[in-house]
Amino acid sequence: MKPTAAEQSLFVVILGAGKGGSALIELLTRCSGIRILGVADSNPDAPGLQLARYHYIPTTSDIAWLVARDEASLIIDVTGDPAIPSLIARHKSPKTEVLGGIAARLIWSLIQAEHEMYEHLAHAEKLSTLGIFTAGIAHEFNNPLHGIMGFSQHLQGETDPAIISEYSREIVTLTRRLSEMTKGLNLYARTGQMPEITDVQIPQLLDEAIKMAAFSTMLDEVTVVRNYAPVPDMQVNPSELHQIFVNLIINAVQAMNARGHLTLSTGVEGGYLTVTIQDTGPGIAPQDLARVFAPFFTTKERGSGTGLGLYIVRTIVNKYGGTIEPVSQSGNGTTFRIQFPLSSAA
Repeated sequence: MKPTAAEQSLFVVILGAGKGGSALIELLTRCSGIRILGVADSNPDAPGLQLARYHYIPTTSDIAWLVARDEASLIIDVTGDPAIPSLIARHKSPKTEVLGGIAARLIWSLIQAEHEMYEHLAHAEKLSTLGIFTAGIAHEFNNPLHGIMGFSQHLQGETDPAIISEYSREIVTLTRRLSEMTKGLNLYARTGQMPEITDVQIPQLLDEAIKMAAFSTMLDEVTVVRNYAPVPDMQVNPSELHQIFVNLIINAVQAMNARGHLTLSTGVEGGYLTVTIQDTGPGIAPQDLARVFAPFFTTKERGSGTGLGLYIVRTIVNKYGGTIEPVSQSGNGTTFRIQFPLSSAA
């Protein structure tokens, strides 16, 4: 009998929530098949405890209780406390392995290097996408700017209060439009080490992503279908979820050559918040479907993609404990189905 996903998972306990523990949390939450059972530290202000709570990972100051959990496959000790190894030996299950000392410090160093590499890759992907946006941004910004200039010129010397009021309203409307576009660009381009956690409305973020996608490709001949069933807000970094949706929508529109139906759906199924992005393009070849999330893999022409987009997408989805699954048949379009546990909801 094939083992279940839970049976295949590696259950990890992290002791120590300083720099080493924080680095471990950052890496392991991006890895599928690994579940952090808990993080322990005697210091209630340790930075890793806050990061763990952000990822909905249990935290405690009772190290012995956490070590004694039978489900643990691996205990990683990055406390640096010489008394901890003997405590682990007294309380851990015989089947649980331990990583500590020099080995733990080596893992920490490797994690830091991996984290820096990931940040560089994610930044490179954003820069690449922003480069694609350039022509569309110039076009979209020029229209309201020309309108503002025209109305402003007409206002010069105008004395009719009704006309002045009308033109002023038009200028305010166009200025707000520019402000909304700038807001979308800032949301996509935002980077930083500290997570900006806030309640996010998924349908609203999908609509923002559609606006951003319009910068990179024409949407005039794309019919956008919104099947937004009510879903709870999520407590996440909005920039990260926005990046997911922008990437998937751009890929879908490009696959359809800017013609077809783009269907965006939200809903709740079981204990999961579900988002699906479906296109009516040519689909993904069977031999490519298993590789779409591999870094640097792309079916686009040379120079038109980095091959990092879907890799970054899956990494962010995994970070929030979610899953993403592509479903496609040649000639019948592609659907990307994302599920987040409702524990991520506000």
